[in-house]
Amino acid sequence: MTTVAELTPGDVRALGSRMMASLELNGSPVGVRLVPKGSSLPADALRLRHHRYCQAVMLARRGDVVVLDGAGLACPAASRVFGFKPLPAQLESGKGLVGFGIVARPDVGARMFERMPRLDAGSLAGLHLFPLDRSPAVPDIVLVEDEIEKLMWITLAYMHATGGERVTGTTAVLQAVCADATIVPYLEQRLNLTYGCYGCREATDIGRDETLVGFPVSFLDRIVEHLEYLGRQAIPASRSKRALRVLAEREPAGAGSATQTPGQQRTAQHEATP
Repeated sequence: MTTVAELTPGDVRALGSRMMASLELNGSPVGVRLVPKGSSLPADALRLRHHRYCQAVMLARRGDVVVLDGAGLACPAASRVFGFKPLPAQLESGKGLVGFGIVARPDVGARMFERMPRLDAGSLAGLHLFPLDRSPAVPDIVLVEDEIEKLMWITLAYMHATGGERVTGTTAVLQAVCADATIVPYLEQRLNLTYGCYGCREATDIGRDETLVGFPVSFLDRIVEHLEYLGRQAIPASRSKRALRVLAEREPAGAGSATQTPGQQRTAQHEATP
């Protein structure tokens, strides 16, 4: 594992490009700097207004270099996660989540917010986000939003970097991008995986078959190194579906169940029923 002090922006750009190539990512991994209070935000980045944090990640994944501070952050829950503003009472009580149709009881919503990972109030000046392959600085956290299978390989590579330790994840299926994929990796210095949430799936272009992981940049070089190792055999072999083809070849002619989806199998069974 590399320390942040040992990395340069050039290293990060090269590692970002290698990660994109090794997995054929649909967009760039995103670097996130949590800029501490008292530090200046970069003047040459696009300063966002009326944007959610997950939308800032979306823009960086597409290639933009952006900054987002408390005044520009539009999501009240993310504002509390990053310590910019207190959580509004309607959300803190859980009633807001009932109103969104996310939970049926306010006590469940209140418990979800009570356990939400968060930074201390007033600890940040803002957030600096950028595509990893164009990194102007060394980020604190790397976020990768893409198809689930590709994130599986990143998680496996991370597990290799930690000596085979099993990977644990924490989520409330709420504040997935800000809390799960950014603050948990930042505070706990580990990879965290999440399923996404109501907010990011409603507010960004994340696909139904996509989700995201976040991890400290100190793991980046080891993750990329092992992704390239996996790419020499394991990834292409898994994607080839050879074992599935062998199973299909062993089936009686016309059976087809090994290559059909569960829905297709049910339809075929229904049509075959007298």
